[in-house]
This record gives sequence, structure tokens and C-alpha cells, in this order.
Amino acid sequence: MMKQERARRTREKVLDAAAEEFSAQGYSRATLNAVAQRTGMTKGALYGHFASKRALAGALMSHSRKVWDEMRLTRDVPGVEAAAVLEGLVLDLAHRLKEDVRLRAALRLATDIPDPAQPHPVRPSPAEAPDIFEDVQRGLVVLIRRAQGEGSMAPRPPELVAQLLLAVLHGAPHVSFGPPEAAGPAGYDAAWRLLLEALTGADRGPAPAVAAPRA
Repeated sequence: MMKQERARRTREKVLDAAAEEFSAQGYSRATLNAVAQRTGMTKGALYGHFASKRALAGALMSHSRKVWDEMRLTRDVPGVEAAAVLEGLVLDLAHRLKEDVRLRAALRLATDIPDPAQPHPVRPSPAEAPDIFEDVQRGLVVLIRRAQGEGSMAPRPPELVAQLLLAVLHGAPHVSFGPPEAAGPAGYDAAWRLLLEALTGADRGPAPAVAAPRA
């Protein structure tokens, strides 16, 4: 049992290191040597847990799919309007992407453009690991359509709204919203609610108060 627990901890350490590398470098520029250096392991020891860079990427994308499914099932429960589910999921994703390097890496892996000069795909196929970007986009489109059917969102193209939300989600971890005085969860949530209202035409009530800049 102790050996199994030690192997599990090492595997988690490798996944975190790979996530850091993929998030910073993308799939094509990331290397197993760099991942091994981040963990302090030899490349040979790393091979004992993952046979290839492709396998590492697949594990991270599979992990991200589970994270998304858990968030969706927690929010999308009977009796809750689709607009509220959508807002909750977008806020959950925004906060999770700031904190979870594995999810950030998976999103980058899903949006990396394969190099046509490569003889093999540069990322796992959908059969090996679902594309988290496409999976989330499909889920958002379903919720937007439901909300429009319920009359709580303007009839804007659901696919376009979902794509714009994902585009901002993809870049949001790298920027700060608002002035320094507005930093923190309240300011972050206020910015996302403003974006959702702009994209959907839905008035979600007053956003959380944000501290005014000091004179």
C-alpha cells in the first residue's frame, strides 16, 4: 500500500509539472526533459509513469473533462433556470482557470493548432482524450439555447456567444480586471457578470459593489 501511495503521489507531481510546461510552452515546444527537470526526476523515471508526451497530454485532458463534468452536474440541477446555471458555470470556470494549472494546460492543449508539417498529430485524438474546449463550448451552447427558450436571454447566436465567452476565459488568467482597488473575488465576479450581460442581453441585477479608486 505504501508503494502504491508513493507511486500515486509521484504521478500527481509529474502531472502538475507537465501542466506547468504545457501551459507555458504549448504542446509542440514542451519536452519530457523539461518536465523531468521540473520534478527533479530522471527522464527514465518519468517513463515509468508516462510512456510519452502524448500520454501526459491525454491524462491532463481527461482530468479536465472530469473537472468540467463535476462543475456542470453541481450547477445544472432541477429547478434552476438555465441563465443562472450559465452564470454559475462561467464564474466557476473563470476562478478555476486562475487556480488550476492542469485545467489551464488542458485548455491550451485543446486550442493548440497542429503543425501540418508533422507526420503525426501533435495532440491526442478525441478518442484518446476529449477536447475540453469543444466539450465546454457544446455545454454553454445548450445552456444559452435553454435560457433563450425560457426568455431570460436575448436571441443572439448561441454558438457565437459561447465562443466569445471561451475566448475571454482562455485569456482571463493572464490579465487583471479593473483598477488595483477592485482586485479580488468581488471585482472579478463583477467583470464577468458585466460580460455575460453584454453578450446575452440579460439583466442579472446589480453586480457586487466594487471599491471606487482613491483620489
